[in-house]
Amino acid sequence: MPDLSIEIAGVRLANPLVLASGIWGTTPELLERAARAGAGAVTAKTCTPGPRRGHRNPTALDWGHGLLNAMGLPNPGAEEEAGMLAEARRRISPLGVALIASIAADTVEGFAEAASIVSRARPELIEVNISCPNVAAGHGEMFAASPDAAAEATRAVKRATSIPCLVKLSPQVADIAAVARAVAAAGADGITAVNTLPGMLVDAETGLPILANRTGGISGPALKPVALRCVYEVCAAVGIPVIGTGGVGTGVDALEMISVGATAVGVGTAVAAGGEGIFARILDEMGGWMIARGFGSLAAIRGRAHRAPPVGRESNLPPVPGWRPA
Repeated sequence: MPDLSIEIAGVRLANPLVLASGIWGTTPELLERAARAGAGAVTAKTCTPGPRRGHRNPTALDWGHGLLNAMGLPNPGAEEEAGMLAEARRRISPLGVALIASIAADTVEGFAEAASIVSRARPELIEVNISCPNVAAGHGEMFAASPDAAAEATRAVKRATSIPCLVKLSPQVADIAAVARAVAAAGADGITAVNTLPGMLVDAETGLPILANRTGGISGPALKPVALRCVYEVCAAVGIPVIGTGGVGTGVDALEMISVGATAVGVGTAVAAGGEGIFARILDEMGGWMIARGFGSLAAIRGRAHRAPPVGRESNLPPVPGWRPA
């Protein structure tokens, strides 16, 4: 079997598959279940400094090409979440699986507060979700919409904790590379790319939006081409590791994410659709594909999309001068 181990922000993982945030909540039992199923790391549901009720139903729909959801970040608040995270870490640490806490806030100070609180549970990594609709710089934008606001939130978290931080970016920005450079310069230890992309579904019979919130985030197969492009651009712009997330449901999907430069790969909607067995299936498919083509490790695959094409072959993707994998 090829070597599928990776290292992200100083944390060693047995394999690159990461349970994405929001799929199975934060209950220790479910995070342990994902760890035992084969995930290299598990991400808890995003928490905020205080409790949030989220949006009213209907909040999610499988529309055949993925999910459309507008949960509204329901969570019990960072204080209660920290207790669940501590228990989850106690359960999964003996399995060699890393725990990633996820935080969000409406203000820079809120990000720092949430980071400080969840740090008590000693997760291996903290994911800083700046790509939900938070208020940034008084403009009503998510923090990820502005390089300056994204950097400000990153600096606040880095001051509040010594735990390595991954900043989660949005695909709904004009220049995701500029945002990536800003958070890297502000001290981010890694990046998660990307969050969901806003969309809408309408009931033709009534003419009304299906979700109570009207719009929601698109995830799953429909997001994959967007996510690959974003990860490609982020990896070309910064030298810190990236968790590539969006539409990964097969071993080939995961290897494509690694080919555009991702160090690790987030799996979310595929878990919701196929259960925890998806982790073993993806790993088996990755290993089989690599053996059939003579690849002994992920390092030989990472970033292939950034390299010059072989002589005699044309490509509409120019190589990125000086690109090096994180």
